[in-house]
Amino acid sequence: MSAPEHVLVVGASAAGLGTAEALRRKGYQGRLTVLGAESRLPYDRPPLSKQVLSGAWEPERTQLRTQEVLDALDAEFLLGDAAVALDATARTVRTASGRTLSADAIVVATGLRPRMLPGQEDLRGVHVLRTLDDAAALRSALLGATGVPPAEVPQLPRGGVPRGRVVVVGNGVLGAEIAATAREMGPTVTLVGPQAAPMADQLGPQVAGVLAELHTQRGVRLLNGTAVAGLTSHQRRVSGVRLPSGETLPADVVVVAIGCTPATEWLTGSGLRVEDGVVCDSYCRAADGIYAVGDVARWHHDTLGSSLRLENRTNAVEQTAVVAANILGENRPYTPVPYFWTDQFNAKIQVYGMPSPGAEVTVVEGSERDHRFIARYSQAGQATGVLGWNMPRQTRLHRQVLVDGNAHTPVPSL
Repeated sequence: MSAPEHVLVVGASAAGLGTAEALRRKGYQGRLTVLGAESRLPYDRPPLSKQVLSGAWEPERTQLRTQEVLDALDAEFLLGDAAVALDATARTVRTASGRTLSADAIVVATGLRPRMLPGQEDLRGVHVLRTLDDAAALRSALLGATGVPPAEVPQLPRGGVPRGRVVVVGNGVLGAEIAATAREMGPTVTLVGPQAAPMADQLGPQVAGVLAELHTQRGVRLLNGTAVAGLTSHQRRVSGVRLPSGETLPADVVVVAIGCTPATEWLTGSGLRVEDGVVCDSYCRAADGIYAVGDVARWHHDTLGSSLRLENRTNAVEQTAVVAANILGENRPYTPVPYFWTDQFNAKIQVYGMPSPGAEVTVVEGSERDHRFIARYSQAGQATGVLGWNMPRQTRLHRQVLVDGNAHTPVPSL
């Protein structure tokens, strides 16, 4: 198979940039175009809810590569111009500005869009967190909720007097991270969501219980297992979060973190199969000459025997190497050991594999009480996941049980 003359990557975040870089590393010398909806150069998203939101990092630090490195990539970056349509048969992409781009191979790397609550877009004081602009707006709002001008105080010290009321809606990974960061900035914080404890669906009840204790000890009010009925407002500004019971949680700032949906609306009528992501085979191929990578890709994992879509930075990067190889004719299936991490307060939590909530959990090293431990998840005698809490080196070592092939039991589709 000859290399394509032109590869078009649609999406200029970590997965899109990673695909372009992987192609060049593998010796691809053809034309390379990266199309991005945002006007910014590629930047990293995980720090947005932690280092950027807290003020520990300036926004510029999230930029993935310097301009000099990007220039050396010899790729054309078309930024600030979203893709609006794809013809998979003709391999052409139409953009918001009216461009029509044709290529021999196209990689879909358009990522995710945050879910919204009804009416939130019409209210001031309601935020989501997906982009750098979102992070800047939320940081300004949180500092405003403390009563301290952002220009005067870049970050409030831990232990200060809480001022302002922040409600975070959604107690998954992002919601828990935002709640932790916001609490350390000073305001009172309530975290409300349907899971039985923060991240219970990702960590299972035992470890999520430890995380809940940590949040409570640091002053976050938890309303677990609680849905949200809507928002209340006064003069087009949010004033609270309404619960099904009729109770209203007063709020000066509301953050909506109820998950994301794959950014696939532009693929309507494209000829691609879209079901909670771009459906791909085990080679991350959605159609002849069309691939998907990162948060938007749903591919068949041959080892697990299941269709997966993973929303994390590690997958976005690892998948790019396989997609680049397959564009160049190597036909490599993508069979990673899934991995994600989260930092909340003083806890660094790393997770390998698929630790489903119903799995048996055994602490194999350290102690939950000391907030330093390794937990192994298993089902029917097979290890399905490994979690480390403040033990990064040991967690990597325990990961080997999954690499050795103990996690071959099929898992439900995500």
